[in-house]
Amino acid sequence: MKPIDLIFATGNDHKSKEVAQILDQDWLHIKSLKAVGWVGDIAETGTTLEENALIKARAVYNKLGGNVFSEDTGLEVISLGMAPGVYTARYAGPERDAQLNMSKVLSELSAGKARTARFRTIVALIWEGKELLFEGLVNGQIASGMMGNQGFGYDPIFIPYGYDKTFAQIGDQEKNAISHRYRAMMGLKKFLAPKRKKR
Repeated sequence: MKPIDLIFATGNDHKSKEVAQILDQDWLHIKSLKAVGWVGDIAETGTTLEENALIKARAVYNKLGGNVFSEDTGLEVISLGMAPGVYTARYAGPERDAQLNMSKVLSELSAGKARTARFRTIVALIWEGKELLFEGLVNGQIASGMMGNQGFGYDPIFIPYGYDKTFAQIGDQEKNAISHRYRAMMGLKKFLAPKRKKR
């Protein structure tokens, strides 16, 4: 049986590694942008996670063709009006510094604001020219400070419900079994699974 080839439209090595672990199937062959010779960044000019995910998938599809997927993830803190949201990666500035981003969120919550938050991932798939979206959510709260040295992004300050540790403390394997990205990717996987029988 011929594997399903998919291009993952991201230049983020951390995301590539995490998604490869989540979608570890012998019938799926995921190619990174680096593997297909893509050079340069894709400007994420959307105002929603959905728009940004589609922008990235469309850019790669329009240039290279083939089946492609992308994802956009946002940390949404309720008391901050769902910020950082679509600006998650560049919340503290265009340099996309995770430490600065986390420090800004912690500073904004220091006045006693509620710490309820969620991670939300949108996966955009272009399959044979058709666009589909899959969503994954995980609820939790913002920690009082940075804890743990695993994971990436905001993982050191996000405690998922049912846990007393941050994503950066529980480890990749456990995180990947409950995370927002895992849940969105399961939607993608469920869509793709029947397609392998036709190959």
